[in-house]
Amino acid sequence: MRNKLSVAILAVAISSVLGLGAAWGQTSPQAKKAPEWKDRAEYDLYQSISSEQDANKKLDLLNQWKDKYATTGQIMLRLEQYLATYKQLSQAAKMLDTAQEMLKEDPKYVNGLFWTCLLVVSMNDPAPAKLDLGDQAANTLLGILDDVFAPDKKPAAATDAAWKQGRVDLEALAQRTLGWVNWKRQSPPDAEKHLVEDVKLNPNDAEASYWLGLILRKVTGRNSDALFYIARAAAYDGPGALDAATRPKVLDFVTKDYAAYHGPDPDGLKQLLAAAKTQALPPADFKVLSAQEVNEAKMKELAGKDPALPLWVRLKDALTTDGGAQYWESIKGAVIPPEDKPAFRGIVISQEGLHIAKSVVLGIVDAKVAEVTLTFDPPISGKVEPGTVLHFRGVASKFVADPFMLTFTVEKKDVTGWPAPPPPVHHPVKKAAPKQQ
Repeated sequence: MRNKLSVAILAVAISSVLGLGAAWGQTSPQAKKAPEWKDRAEYDLYQSISSEQDANKKLDLLNQWKDKYATTGQIMLRLEQYLATYKQLSQAAKMLDTAQEMLKEDPKYVNGLFWTCLLVVSMNDPAPAKLDLGDQAANTLLGILDDVFAPDKKPAAATDAAWKQGRVDLEALAQRTLGWVNWKRQSPPDAEKHLVEDVKLNPNDAEASYWLGLILRKVTGRNSDALFYIARAAAYDGPGALDAATRPKVLDFVTKDYAAYHGPDPDGLKQLLAAAKTQALPPADFKVLSAQEVNEAKMKELAGKDPALPLWVRLKDALTTDGGAQYWESIKGAVIPPEDKPAFRGIVISQEGLHIAKSVVLGIVDAKVAEVTLTFDPPISGKVEPGTVLHFRGVASKFVADPFMLTFTVEKKDVTGWPAPPPPVHHPVKKAAPKQQ
């Protein structure tokens, strides 16, 4: 993926930056010298090279030039021709070697620095020597930008906008290179610092956003930012986006990562992707709650409605997830909730027994969904109407997973809200009729 993406980014950079090559050349000592040809034959050979379209034939001619004129006043011109030819032949390693030859001639030669930065990353070789090349080239490039793009060096044909954009593109490339180098050196803080600068300068660099996500997901406490940057790489579809074959894979990756960290939440993921599509950096107050934080917030909300409800939710979750049967064995026979905790609150759905209640069925979270059966020992006199609220604690005595039903054996003293029996009816005593005399 990296090579393809770097080539795409390169195409944009070349179109906007390399067109300013004439201005860059003004910083090179070689460019300040008048053209020097050893003889007419050398000049004619160069003309042949310039007009040759076949890359392999051009390479043969370049090698002839090098063999016949080992020293030449046109060394940078020859190296530029070599670099362009190796590029045409897709020989990245040769391009990098040529860029290094340029920098031996002139350590501040912009084209050599440019190609070193780009190739070190696109070749994806984390060998220390290659990382050092990228580090040195990127830092040198950053150090000369003010001089290279000084107002008095702007070519007459270049617009102010193009001149400004050229500087931005080169600075972004240097920051991108330093970000990648420090990533491979296992230095997340430095990698993040430089890649964020790159993304600020070039918000379209979706690959750099993806790197940021991969880096930060391994840094403690940075899950939110990691998810944002990976979502950016998956959702952004403008210039500089990941290629059409890669984006779906990254989308699948962030979808799974989001669910693993936050919990299943399709709407939340959709909002994250929508936000990341339109902005390259996470907002200052951006945060994706972890599954634990989501659960804590949910429990706090439930406790506000009913102090015992969080315990019920945790109890039911434990019984209905993997390992529920084993969990039931660990709580069977226990008094729930414990005496030092608030009693459960339930709403009556039905009663067994017309005037003597053997048991009642309750809904806990939903008044219409049966979840609990209270079995009375001994049975309780009276009748309770559906919708009546009862508070209870009891001994967990039976559990059925599907449909869910948890049975508690309770005593009357452990149930509050049970309606008092109606007062006894006193019938007036009829007086006997007086006996007739």
